[in-house]
Amino acid sequence: MDNENYKSGFVALIGRPNVGKSTLLNQLLGQKIAIMSDKPQTTRNRVQGVYTEERGQIVFIDTPGIHKPKHRLGDFMSKVAQTTLREVDLVLFLVDAKEGKGAGDNFIIERLKGVDTPVFLILNKIDEIHPDELLPLIASYQKEFNFDEVIPVSALEGNNVPTLVDQAFNRLEDGPQFYPDDHITDHPERFLMSEMIREKALHLTREEIPHSLAVEIEQIKPRENSDTVYVGAVIVVERSSQKGIIIGRQGKMLKEIGQLAREDIQNMLGTKIFLELWVKVEKDWRNKPKYLKEFGYDQDEY
Repeated sequence: MDNENYKSGFVALIGRPNVGKSTLLNQLLGQKIAIMSDKPQTTRNRVQGVYTEERGQIVFIDTPGIHKPKHRLGDFMSKVAQTTLREVDLVLFLVDAKEGKGAGDNFIIERLKGVDTPVFLILNKIDEIHPDELLPLIASYQKEFNFDEVIPVSALEGNNVPTLVDQAFNRLEDGPQFYPDDHITDHPERFLMSEMIREKALHLTREEIPHSLAVEIEQIKPRENSDTVYVGAVIVVERSSQKGIIIGRQGKMLKEIGQLAREDIQNMLGTKIFLELWVKVEKDWRNKPKYLKEFGYDQDEY
């Protein structure tokens, strides 16, 4: 490949839940993001989707979301998102044009004021509002922040998405190709899904289960003839007695863990999921490098 004038860079997608980030990413990549890589995930590996064409390559990173943390996991997710903003070359702030500007958007704007990265305002779902409503809405956002570009789109229909890609390339500098042409995604939600399941298990069992609990996502795939994504996960403990606690009487505890985790995962992915959980014992896994790396706690990362 001739790399002369080849543009590349990292672009973060941020926004409140359900503003259409996953839909936009699928539209950009031309396929459902639910087709996942089987590569082991680590906390640093947050690559979401890779868009490659002749003029360059854009690595899109779908952040966990910037929000007011209500628990430890929320704090973790918020820190990941804010760290990402400082590491990327461009930020796409996606908002729901149909809903209008809300408190969640204002919270994100305040966080954006603390970064030097260029920021585009992406108004999604323009196919659901009257054109006359668009300019006042844009003005309300521009009063709060000096956006580098403002681009109205319909992620679902694909309206103006090519313009978004063009403007993103215009902002990126000449650089290398980070991934092969056929590389689409590493899907970092795999790590976040495991954290959500782990957090629910620790919360529901409280003092009965120590932090010697890990979660491994074994499979993620679209279900046939359905808009639902199948997620298969294993909860790993160190002792048989812990396994009994996690499963609970007649499987009640495991079912409750699954129900609560499914809600969080669905909110993050923006799609329905079918979550299946198992429990297994791996004695003293915290002292075994093989399992530490497998569960995303790669010591080489720290």
